[in-house]
Amino acid sequence: MTETTVPTREGYRIVGRSPAHHDFADKVAGSLLYAADWQLPGMLHGKVVRAQVPSARITAMDVSAARALPGVVAVLTAADVPWNQIVEHASGGLGELAVAMPVLAADRVRYQGEPVALIAAVSPQAAEEAAELIDVDYQDLPGVFEVEAALEPGAPLVHDEGNLLVTWNIGGDAAEVDAAMAAADLVVEGAYRTQRVEHAYLEPEAGVGWVETGGIITLRVATQVIEHAGAIAAILGLPANQVRVISSYMGGGFGGKEDMTVEPYLALLVWHTRRPVRLVFERQESLLATTKRHPFTMRYRTGVRRDGTIVAQDVDIVGDAGAYPYLSARVLFAACVCASGPYRVPMVRHRARAVFTNTPPTSAFRGFGAMQVTFAYEQQLDRVAAALGLDPVAVRERNFLAKGDAIPTGERLDTAVAVGECVRRALDALGEPPRPSGPGRRVGRGFAANMQPYGRTMWFRDRAACWLSLEADGSLQLRSGVTDLGGGQAASLAQIVSEILGLPLGEIGVHIGDTALTPPAGGTFATRQLYMSGNAALAAARELRARLLPVAAALLGTAEDDLVFEDGMVRSPDGSGGLRLAELAAACHQRGVPTSHLGTWYAPTGAFDPASGQGSSFPDYTFGAHAADVEVDLETGQTRVLSYAAAHDVGRAINPLRVEGQIQGGAYQGIGYALGEEIVLADGNATSTLLANYLMPNAVDLPDVRVVVLESGEGKGPFGARGIGEPSIANAAATIANAVAAATGARVTQLPITPERLLGALDALAVETDTVEGGPHAS
Repeated sequence: MTETTVPTREGYRIVGRSPAHHDFADKVAGSLLYAADWQLPGMLHGKVVRAQVPSARITAMDVSAARALPGVVAVLTAADVPWNQIVEHASGGLGELAVAMPVLAADRVRYQGEPVALIAAVSPQAAEEAAELIDVDYQDLPGVFEVEAALEPGAPLVHDEGNLLVTWNIGGDAAEVDAAMAAADLVVEGAYRTQRVEHAYLEPEAGVGWVETGGIITLRVATQVIEHAGAIAAILGLPANQVRVISSYMGGGFGGKEDMTVEPYLALLVWHTRRPVRLVFERQESLLATTKRHPFTMRYRTGVRRDGTIVAQDVDIVGDAGAYPYLSARVLFAACVCASGPYRVPMVRHRARAVFTNTPPTSAFRGFGAMQVTFAYEQQLDRVAAALGLDPVAVRERNFLAKGDAIPTGERLDTAVAVGECVRRALDALGEPPRPSGPGRRVGRGFAANMQPYGRTMWFRDRAACWLSLEADGSLQLRSGVTDLGGGQAASLAQIVSEILGLPLGEIGVHIGDTALTPPAGGTFATRQLYMSGNAALAAARELRARLLPVAAALLGTAEDDLVFEDGMVRSPDGSGGLRLAELAAACHQRGVPTSHLGTWYAPTGAFDPASGQGSSFPDYTFGAHAADVEVDLETGQTRVLSYAAAHDVGRAINPLRVEGQIQGGAYQGIGYALGEEIVLADGNATSTLLANYLMPNAVDLPDVRVVVLESGEGKGPFGARGIGEPSIANAAATIANAVAAATGARVTQLPITPERLLGALDALAVETDTVEGGPHAS
């Protein structure tokens, strides 16, 4: 069920509707080709050989037996990589430790699963057999596997430069915060921990590569960022124009394909063999060694008045970066900015640190740091309400941010903040609370609000481009470097252009994600593509329309402002005259008026001062709230989600069906995060490398998600849209934790909320109060 609150849709032809785009038909027909579907004549099969230990020195490596195996064409080690470094400055260099990541480990292994060699063979079986023949001698080194231990003096160093990648500080003077806290009527303290989780997309990391005429290395891969072509060229020691990256449509990414996955290994094998190569990570390999969501430890102190008004908040966040930097600096920045959530806090002190450990690297994941802190600040607000004997909705309403308010970075919000309405609408959508299904079971209702940025940090000076061409037959070509994760990023651009130029969607050809043929649009991450490429497409369409208008006005003998573009024609408003776009294109050609246009859109920029913790953070924020009813079995600790509702202000729903899908999908992924999913490590060694022991929810575990779409029209995307891909996942864990606490009185502050942890919390509550009616496991 979806409810929509809209300001007005007058004047929109196709924006706000849900047409079936080209990708719908191709997916239903099974004709859409993903990266692993591509086959080439004479193709070899690639294999990455990975370290089996988490912290060691490589003392010797013998690959002679593998090279001698029939069917093996190449075996590569670090010595075969022209430039064996990937340098990542996720923060743009603002206070971030500079640490280079090797493409292939040469003398040191820092996590289990780190690549040490590559193989290309005539069959997958030969590649597997060759991998078994590579003999690596390791000298074990002391490792550090928990962030708290990594910060201790004298801890083993993951990198010689140190274990602390970056520290962000945001907010006011420490003495002023402490004074405000001392003057508060109540101070609530809480510690919260979130876990390491896998992206678990349907499509694994995959790609094919080949050498084109002119020696150009070409990769067709499942990637969120085709601009990695420059880094790949540097690794190969080639000019940037000698590497071409094509992004196929993806079967999910969630941030896991934002960093390079198969790309550098595939490129190296193609470059060395000069033959086509296919490389697909196995699911076990993906679970073992690819990037994960950051585990966080978050400590909160919240000072309030007796009426629930927040006067101060002190937050300390530590995120586990794993063995290499990747995007940890940027993830922890987002967490630091959003650590107080959608609330007005006069005095704040936020600190966030990213710390190296000898574990698989962590990086981008849907929600990007702002998700983990929601689990903490929304439980803090429920605890404040309980301690004061106040309604948790009323406490939040007293403190919600409003348009014009300042956030901890000193910025003022200049768009709508409808978070209070989102809370009310989400709770209303649940209806009456259900009754327990049997004895020994209790039902509780919880909710959680959030704020989530969209777009990159403003000091990155982001931009995106879109090229449009009106063809002689009146059809349109749209080209953009955008990549499509499966959320309709490409189709949304066609819908935006159709609104301005009046072409039916079937007459717009969409070409995306090719460094050789499409203008750069930046990666599909941080909920930025609708904001960036959507605005680029909108600007290009308006500029092309402005170029066409004078010609059409002259032919129709009417004022430019009176013309309407619709149904593949340009018409007078009274319908007395009209031109087909093919006729208009011919007229433009005769007059020497170009019918193509390259539009580039530049995002607003700003600066951030890491010393003061003040300055520009993100272009805008999306606000929302989720609510749920859960049932807890007090005997087993099992938690079941009975009903769920999610409300978000999306600014403008370009395509309501896709918006609903993003919100439902985010809620479902968040429920899995809340109740079961976890990558478990023991001293850096993985214990969950199969989907059989990685507990994702399936259809029978999940309720219907009732979606409420609010449209303030005040987003900074095209037509006032806001990003929704990431915001919809953040609320689920806190929503369920608060519902569990409402049902049982026991609060679980570590994810996932497993039966064991819940039973432990119930036991602790019984010891604390010694008066739990019927005992902690009453039936």
